[in-house]
Amino acid sequence: MAQNDILEPRLPTLTEMQQWTQVIGRAQQLMLEQAAGVTGQTPPFDPEIVARIQSSFADEGLALWQRFLDSGGLLRDRPEPAPADSPAARKDRRFADPAWTEHPFYDLIRQSYLLLSDYLMKMADAVDGVDPKQKAKLRFATTGLLDAISPSNFPLTNPQVVQKTIESGGENLVKGLNHMLADMEKGQLTHTDGTAFELGRNIASTPGKVIHETPLYQLIHYAPSTEEVLATPLLIFPPWINRFYILDLSPEKSFVKWAVDQGLSVFLVSWKSADASMKDLVWDDYILNGQIDAIDTVRDLLGVESVHTIGYCVAGTTLAATLALLAARGEADRVASATFFTAQVDFSQAGDLTLFVDDEQMKLVEQLSAGGFLDGRYMAATFNLLRGRDLIWNYVVNNYLLGQDYPPFDLLYWNGDTTNLPARWHRDYLTQLYRDNLLVVPGAISVAGTSIDLGQVKTPAYVQAGREDHIAPLESVWKLTEHFAGPTRFLLAGSGHIAGVVNPPAAMKYQYWSCDAPQPTLEAFLSAAKETKGSWWPDWRAWIESIDSRAVRVKGARVPGGGRLKAIEDAPGRYVKSR
Repeated sequence: MAQNDILEPRLPTLTEMQQWTQVIGRAQQLMLEQAAGVTGQTPPFDPEIVARIQSSFADEGLALWQRFLDSGGLLRDRPEPAPADSPAARKDRRFADPAWTEHPFYDLIRQSYLLLSDYLMKMADAVDGVDPKQKAKLRFATTGLLDAISPSNFPLTNPQVVQKTIESGGENLVKGLNHMLADMEKGQLTHTDGTAFELGRNIASTPGKVIHETPLYQLIHYAPSTEEVLATPLLIFPPWINRFYILDLSPEKSFVKWAVDQGLSVFLVSWKSADASMKDLVWDDYILNGQIDAIDTVRDLLGVESVHTIGYCVAGTTLAATLALLAARGEADRVASATFFTAQVDFSQAGDLTLFVDDEQMKLVEQLSAGGFLDGRYMAATFNLLRGRDLIWNYVVNNYLLGQDYPPFDLLYWNGDTTNLPARWHRDYLTQLYRDNLLVVPGAISVAGTSIDLGQVKTPAYVQAGREDHIAPLESVWKLTEHFAGPTRFLLAGSGHIAGVVNPPAAMKYQYWSCDAPQPTLEAFLSAAKETKGSWWPDWRAWIESIDSRAVRVKGARVPGGGRLKAIEDAPGRYVKSR
């Protein structure tokens, strides 16, 4: 973008600069007051640290203005870059457009914002003598504030928006307003063009049949694509916080289709989105009437002693409790192996989601769950807040300010396809696990009157974590290996909570780290782990076969609807389509 193509701004007046100084001072005062409120005493800052931070900020600010004035201010042809060690030189993809560095005015506000961000984050980190969770809240709130006030989020301080407005005669703002009003009406931020996808046609389209149905879930049996399959079937438990088809997106990305093509008899649970009839459901129901019922249904249908299981996220947490219950009952042999996708059992290092379980947040959840269930849009907004820069403000700029069309993207379509949660289960999950961390305390949790202890679980386990996971942090997922008593294989995948899991081999993306021998600590694992390019799925497939390599011909009950349980309807079933 050429400099003379941009609407020329003017140099800020002294009054306006004084206003910005006051804004910065007010932001600092709010942080001090927040810190004081946490401790009930004088703001707990080390005066020497604060003095250094303030002095550095003042020096950097003066240096910025000196560079600006020395090179001719708004009349200069090209701004003088900040020194490489200055916060103002930090790379930030929000400011990737060349105009942010080539135009004097936009370069000035970009560098000013980066300096302010660095200053406020250092002030948040300088808070001392408070509970770590309170400090984490302050840091999270500061990050959210800074993301919100970025100059890229406002039409008059974003050169791309200014240019687009000039070129289109303001049509981009009208189109963006239409997008915003539509989102306000549905109460949810739109990320993609939902009209491009249809369940059962180009998403969640792996062939199969619903063969079993309860008020809680539907059981899908997928059609084999090989003449032989492993004798021990695979039963997948997706999280009921989201729709199951995160594991059955487009055929190129579908874990379900890949597993079928790898010669596995694949079954999957499709949970019902909660309504008022499910207001009294608790965790016991998902363990007994969900996972154990599905395990026994598959075992009885195929006449096998055990099944391989996969639990993703909250369903993995629940699978751990299910294994503990089976162990307590002397029935552990019903499960041949358990695979955990980004799942947690020890919530002592569970990341930013723990910031949403204080008394105020729990009161809000109760108010929002007055009908006996929590609207899934609340959970979607919570997860978006964890990555506000990418999942909120990025779309505000692109779709509201620039007026861009929504791109068709199956993963984002799934992300916006929310499910409702039973109110009692959700409350207990947040308080008993996230807040009180009871699952790792032997005997602290009972299921149907039976106390459970994760230390009694000896089922072979495959534990997968994501290196950049912001929902189930690596450190938290690793802890699962410390609580089970059986053989465990830990694997670290590149990327995060979703892309780290949904990484088909054909894509040749990312990488994973593994060790042939078990390691005593996460630090030891990271030190010894070998990096392998591409998908970790083949590693998991080899691990499954190492447990039981027996194969059988595909006939009878191995074909959906061909056994005692007849087909109810075609996959993906109606539960996943209910809204």
